[in-house]
Amino acid sequence: MAPTLQQQHYLPTYQGSNIKASAKWNNFQAALFPYLRHCPTPAQYLGAKNKYPSNWFKPSSNSISAMASPSITLDRILAAVPVTTRGQPTQISADSKGQRIAYPCGKSIFVRSIDDPSDTKEYTGHTAPTTVARFAPSGFKIASGDSSGMLKVWEPESIDSTRGEYAIISGRLNDIAWDGESQRVIAVGDGREQFGRCITADSGNSVGEIIGHSKSVNAVAMKPQRPFRAATVGDDGNMVFYHGAPYKFNNKSAQHTGFVLGAAYSPDGNTLVTVGADKRIQLYDGKTGEPTKEIGQGEHTGSIFAVSWSQDGKKFVTASADQTVKLWDVDAGSVTQTWKFGGDATVGDQQVGVVFVPGRSDGLIISLSLEGQLTYLTEGKEEPVRVYGHNRGITALSTASNGKGADLWSGSFDGRVCHWDIKSGIAAVVDGQAHTNQVAQFAVADGKAFSAGWDDNLRIVDESAKTFLGSSAKLQAQPKGVSAANGLVYVATYSGISVYSDEKLVSEQSLDYTPGAIAASGSFVAVGANENSVRIYSTGSDGKLQEVKALSNPTGTISALTFSKDGSHLAAGNSVGKIYVYSAESWELVADRWSAHTARVTSIAWDDTGAYAASGSLDTNVFVWCLEKKNQGKRIKAANAHKDGVNGVAWIEGGKVASAGGDASVKIWSVQNLP
Repeated sequence: MAPTLQQQHYLPTYQGSNIKASAKWNNFQAALFPYLRHCPTPAQYLGAKNKYPSNWFKPSSNSISAMASPSITLDRILAAVPVTTRGQPTQISADSKGQRIAYPCGKSIFVRSIDDPSDTKEYTGHTAPTTVARFAPSGFKIASGDSSGMLKVWEPESIDSTRGEYAIISGRLNDIAWDGESQRVIAVGDGREQFGRCITADSGNSVGEIIGHSKSVNAVAMKPQRPFRAATVGDDGNMVFYHGAPYKFNNKSAQHTGFVLGAAYSPDGNTLVTVGADKRIQLYDGKTGEPTKEIGQGEHTGSIFAVSWSQDGKKFVTASADQTVKLWDVDAGSVTQTWKFGGDATVGDQQVGVVFVPGRSDGLIISLSLEGQLTYLTEGKEEPVRVYGHNRGITALSTASNGKGADLWSGSFDGRVCHWDIKSGIAAVVDGQAHTNQVAQFAVADGKAFSAGWDDNLRIVDESAKTFLGSSAKLQAQPKGVSAANGLVYVATYSGISVYSDEKLVSEQSLDYTPGAIAASGSFVAVGANENSVRIYSTGSDGKLQEVKALSNPTGTISALTFSKDGSHLAAGNSVGKIYVYSAESWELVADRWSAHTARVTSIAWDDTGAYAASGSLDTNVFVWCLEKKNQGKRIKAANAHKDGVNGVAWIEGGKVASAGGDASVKIWSVQNLP
C-alpha cells in the first residue's frame, strides 16, 4: 500500500540527517502509516520515499483529517431578543442596506440578519449592561452605549475589535445619533453632571456641547445633510435644537406637556418629529427647529415611545404603550394603517421600539414589544411575522426527549421557556401558564419536558404542542434540579427529594444534607451533597429511595451531575471547577483529570456514544472532554463562550454542542477531530 502523506507537509518537518527517531515520529507513524514499520526513522523514510512514484504522495482526506488537531469553533448564534425596560423606549437600528438590525441585550450588542434571524453576530466589548446601538449611515461602523455611560465604536464585520472607547456621561446612555458623514456622534442619557456629548467617532474629540436640559435626555436626532442640525428631547418636556458642527445651542421648544421619548429627522432633513408620553406627535422645520404642526390628536391612547421615517420621507411609523404600531401619511397628517397586539391592557404587548427599515423595496417595519418580541410588519398586510427568544440570562438548557438532537428547550431567569428548532434557528415561547421566576433545570422523557422553577413549581410541557399542560405541581421548597428515569421524575429541593409519576406526587424523602444537583438513570439516582460528596440511591416503581453508596472524592460542593446515555458512567462537577467520572457498575473513580474550569461547573452533557462529555461553567468557558484513559487529560476549549457564565450545555445532531448562558443566547459549536 502506497503512503499518502502530503509531501510538502512532511519535508519541512523531518528532512535532515540530524533528526532522530522520536516519540513524535512514532506516534505519527503508528497513527497514519502502520505500513511504515520498516522505516523506524524519518531519515529512512526519506530514503524510501525516493523509490516510489510522486503520485503516491498526493494528499488524501483521510491522512489530512488524521493529522488535524481537535477543535471547537462557533457555528452560529441563536440570538437573544432586545432587552426592555417598562416606561422607557428601546432603540432598534437598521443598516442602510436593509440587511441587518442591531440592538442591546445583557452586556452584549447583537447584529442580526433581517431575512435570516439565525445569522447573528455578538459584540461583547461592554462590561456594563448595554442600552443602545446605532449603525452609522455608511453601515461600516456601529456606536453602542451602556448603563455606565461608556460609548464604543466598532465594525460589525470585524466584531471582535473596538475602534474607539469613550466615557460620555456618568450614567445610562439612552440614545446615540450619527451625522450624515458617519464621522460625528452625539450620545445622550441620564448623567449627573451632563446629559450628553458631541464627539468625533474616530478620536473622541469634542465637536460641541449638549446643554439646555434639566432632566434626563431620552433621544437625539441629527440632520443627515449640511447645514448640520441636531435635536435632543428629554424628561423635562423640552426639545433642544443645535446648529453644527461644532454643535451649539440654538433654541428650545416646549410643545410637549410630559416626557418626550423619541425624535427623528426625515431623510431629506426638512422635517423633525418628536413623540412623547403626552401622546403628542409634533412636527418642526428641520433647519430652524421651529414648530410647524401637531398631528394625530387622539389617535394613540398611551405613551408614544418611538418614531421612525420611511426612506422616501413621506411616511413615518410610531410605537405606543397602547399596544399599537401606526403608519402615518405626513402630508395628510393621518393614519394609514394600525397594527394592534395582544388583548386588552396586556402590558407585555406594549410597543416600545420601532424602525422603518431603509434600503428595501418591501417597506418593512420592525417593532419591539415590552416582553422583547420582534415583529416584522409590512404595509397592507395584517398578519405580522414574529421573532422570539430570551432577553434575560438563560439558566437551563436541554434537548428534546426524542433523542434526535434537532430541538432544544431553554429557560431563563425571568421564567420564560422557549423551544428552538435548531435547523432554522427559530424560537417559540411556550404557551400557557409559565414560571414566574428562574427556571432551574429541565428533564425530558416520553414526549414531555419537565421544568423546575424558583417559583417552587414543577411544570410540564407537551413537546409536540409546545404548551404547558394543566396545573403545576407545587414543590415543598426551592428546587435545585430535576431528572427523569423509568417513568419517574425526581426533583431535588432544599428540603429533600420529591418523586412524581403520571404528574402526581408518589414519594417525598427528607435528607440530612442540602442537595446541590440530581441525576437519574435506570434504578439509580445520584444526588450531590453539600458536604462534598455524591450520594447514590436505588429506587423502585414506588419511588422510595435507598442509599447504596457515598462517593467522597469531590473537593467542593457538587453543582452538576449527569449519567451517560447508556447509564454506564456518572459525571460530577463541583463548585471549584473540577469534574469526576465514576463507573456506574462499581462506583469506582475512572477519571479525575477534568480540572480546567476555574469556577463552578453548572452543566455537563454526554454525547450519544458516552465517549465524550461537554461542560459549562461560570468561568464563561465550554470544554469537551475525552473519557478514553490515554486521552483523559486532553480537552478542547471554547473560551468566553457566554458573558456572565455558561449555564447549560447539550449535544445536538451532527455531533455539535449547544450552550446557553448569561448573555441570553444559545450558541452552536462545531466539534472536529476528537481523539
